[in-house]
Amino acid sequence: MASPSSCAALLSSGSTPKTIEEMAKDAVTFIRGLGLGHVDIHGFSMGGMIAQVIAQDEPQLVRRLILTGTGPAGGEGIKNVTLLSHLDTVRALFTLQDPKQFLFFTRTAGGRRAGKQFLARLKERTHDRDKAISLTSYFAQLKAIHRWGLAQPQDLSVIHQPVLVANGDNDRMVPTKNSFELAGRLPNADLVIYPDAGHGGIFQFHEQFVAEALGFLEQ
Repeated sequence: MASPSSCAALLSSGSTPKTIEEMAKDAVTFIRGLGLGHVDIHGFSMGGMIAQVIAQDEPQLVRRLILTGTGPAGGEGIKNVTLLSHLDTVRALFTLQDPKQFLFFTRTAGGRRAGKQFLARLKERTHDRDKAISLTSYFAQLKAIHRWGLAQPQDLSVIHQPVLVANGDNDRMVPTKNSFELAGRLPNADLVIYPDAGHGGIFQFHEQFVAEALGFLEQ
């Protein structure tokens, strides 16, 4: 995994690919550019799609995988991410809220509270904050996810590395059924589902997830 000193490399320039496969190639180039030959990968949402491709195309590069809030190619409901993102962005504008509150969390009392706590934690970092994503990159990412949702299912049995799959029990963006499907199709996978949680289940249960992830990586 990359050291903290390499994080500055994330500020590099370039254009955002429009397919998950192209993104995976860029990620592999970045990993090798850091001089790393064997890594653990945690992929959240679109990142989990990219991680699956890396594990299939470059198996010798990957030791362990953590796939969260994500699903397999052609997974149920993934093609609807663009529509949901647009609808919830408009919904947030009309209610003067952050779109993440709708996209990542349930609308229960517990989900709303967790969303507010998450958004507050995001503001704690005051230095070297990520720049806002450009509209060009945003739409490129949505196009890549849409294509992934329409793609033919892949043979996940070729991924033999240990995999930890995690999600909330009510993910609207990448429906939770996809997490169960991943865990069932991967030969060596563990599944964790968080209650009353959505796409941002690992943010809502961040303390529990970090402990589970570290334990998984240390095995």
